[in-house]
Amino acid sequence: MRLGVLDVGSNTVHLLVVDAYPGARPLPAFSHKAGLSLAAHLQPDNKLSRVGEERLTEMVAESMRIAEDKGVEDFLAFATSAVRDAANSDDVLARVQQRTGAHIRVLSGENEARLTFLAARRWFGWSSGRLLVIDIGGGSLEVAAGLDEEPEAVMSLSLGVVRLTRDWLTTDPPSAGEVRAMRKHVRAEIARLAGGLLRRGPVDHAVGTSKTFRLLARIAGAAPSSEGPYAKRFLNHADVAAWADRLATMDSSERAKLPGVSERRAGQALAGAVVADAAMDLMGISQLEICPWALREGVILKRLDTLNESPS
Repeated sequence: MRLGVLDVGSNTVHLLVVDAYPGARPLPAFSHKAGLSLAAHLQPDNKLSRVGEERLTEMVAESMRIAEDKGVEDFLAFATSAVRDAANSDDVLARVQQRTGAHIRVLSGENEARLTFLAARRWFGWSSGRLLVIDIGGGSLEVAAGLDEEPEAVMSLSLGVVRLTRDWLTTDPPSAGEVRAMRKHVRAEIARLAGGLLRRGPVDHAVGTSKTFRLLARIAGAAPSSEGPYAKRFLNHADVAAWADRLATMDSSERAKLPGVSERRAGQALAGAVVADAAMDLMGISQLEICPWALREGVILKRLDTLNESPS
């Protein structure tokens, strides 16, 4: 079956087309993504702006056309933090569906964490033991931990890189006072809930997913994306802490010259490093492994599981 998954994230809108069958790993057939930064289109009243809605509608319509051209049989669309947090999300998504035909499901932060955890568990397998999975998105931070495919504990916090950059950093490079205030906020938010995630027992394997972790690992010397998804990539806490300090002294143009950092992601790199540093420090993680599968793959795997459960 050819399956299309549309991920309406806080940073990008990403269509992934895969050839997927129950019991087999999904094989990517086509990928199309465009930067939208929906989180930046949230107005002071927490409503998604008309401009943001129009751009979202255009991108969803384009993705629907591409999916049809690629022979997609089953189409799933979901939205995360930026849409979830918008006060007018129901009205916006109703109009998008009316104009494009796409029904977009809004995932809760807890469901994001569970589906991302499922993807990491399937990637690393049962031999990886108790997993701790951390995902840093544009609008939120998700963390999940457990021994099985369903995590024992999850948390979702509004600590995404787009949100933090928008709300806390006003200059480029930011002032030392802004960085310190953001760091204090991030650590207080994570510290409130971190203990509950680790209460069930020690972690055997710590995992990072998302573009932010891949970017930080690449800056710290991990293999480039050109080496493929099966290249082992790790990120040490000592490197993250050092880079959080270095990135704070650089402006966006200097960060964009670093390996793996695009111009669009350069402005958000510092916030990502601050969140990663805080999460790894407060949860006692000295090293984590980068997982190439994340939320989109979790959605695909969950869909395949429902097909597998259907009567033959």
